[in-house]
Amino acid sequence: MNIITYGTFDTFHYGHLEILKRSKKLGSRLIVAVSTDEFNSVKGKVTRFPYEKRVEWVKSITYVDLVIPEYNWEQKKSDIIEHDIQILTMGDDWKGKFDYLNCKVIYLERTPEISSTIIKSVI
Repeated sequence: MNIITYGTFDTFHYGHLEILKRSKKLGSRLIVAVSTDEFNSVKGKVTRFPYEKRVEWVKSITYVDLVIPEYNWEQKKSDIIEHDIQILTMGDDWKGKFDYLNCKVIYLERTPEISSTIIKSVI
């Protein structure tokens, strides 16, 4: 079973690791789409680390089988078809936003004591 998740993965922390680990447990192959710098700009996000560095971090995680770029909101539909995705996982802060997609969508509870926002506010 193929699983996909999406994220920026800036200031990578153990909450990110937990969502990747929990996603991988749902199937046999985990694909992670990392938002490009250009897409983050469209979303109004400022990242501390460039796309290439964020991809390097995600690729180094043993739960991750493939990393692809996320260029825009609309690509989720084509990614699901192209990679034969059965399940999309996202943090529960996105609850309901992707229910229209043609696969099962599971919103995973976020790790409560950590977030990129908290880390960035301290740095």
